[in-house]
Amino acid sequence: MQNFYEEKNMDELEEILGIIFKDKSLLRRAVTHKSFPNENPKLDIKNNERMEFLGDAVLDLSMSSYLFEKFPDYPEGKLAKMKAILVSAPILSEIAKKININKFLLLGKGEEMTGGRERDSILADSLEGIIGAIYLDQGLEAADKFIVENFKDDIDIVKSGNHIRDYKTLLQETIQKNSNKRPEYFVEDEKGPDHNKTFIVRVEFKDRILGFGKGTSKKDAEQKAAKVALENLEEI
Repeated sequence: MQNFYEEKNMDELEEILGIIFKDKSLLRRAVTHKSFPNENPKLDIKNNERMEFLGDAVLDLSMSSYLFEKFPDYPEGKLAKMKAILVSAPILSEIAKKININKFLLLGKGEEMTGGRERDSILADSLEGIIGAIYLDQGLEAADKFIVENFKDDIDIVKSGNHIRDYKTLLQETIQKNSNKRPEYFVEDEKGPDHNKTFIVRVEFKDRILGFGKGTSKKDAEQKAAKVALENLEEI
């Protein structure tokens, strides 16, 4: 298994990314989900969580700098909202799918069997891991170039206002046009094992249920509940 891990071919992924790594182990680690070493405890293999942490910070800095330079007339609030949407899990997972990161993920058998290769949270984390790996191997300039090239379409769509992804923020802004109170989110139910949980969340405003959402994380379920709430508000 150790040899399988070390020999896992990263050439095709490098070609997709347009980057030849000096240290291929960084890229391999970036796509190693925690389930893989967890199922192989005798092997000295590290998962991508630390790489993801670094990539998240690099993405945040890169995106902030890019938006600051590209939109010099935008106020801080508008830039912050744009960045929040662009670095959100739904956008990250979409980009990960576009570049077929799921094909290269190293997953444990349990995660593989429960659909982990298509799970948005895993894909989003792996993309951040790859950004962290690019930064470590090639530096900030290369990471910036990769981010701009892969996020440029979403940046244009977000600028046009047609790419609503942060439904929680939109719901709060919609409600607070007529009230100082905020919507509240409650976990209605949790199902499944720890590695494959499903959360059901309800959103309320002034003790009135506005909608329900189901997702693989609380945040995902909250976003879906907010989306349903917005649709219900439109009908009202």
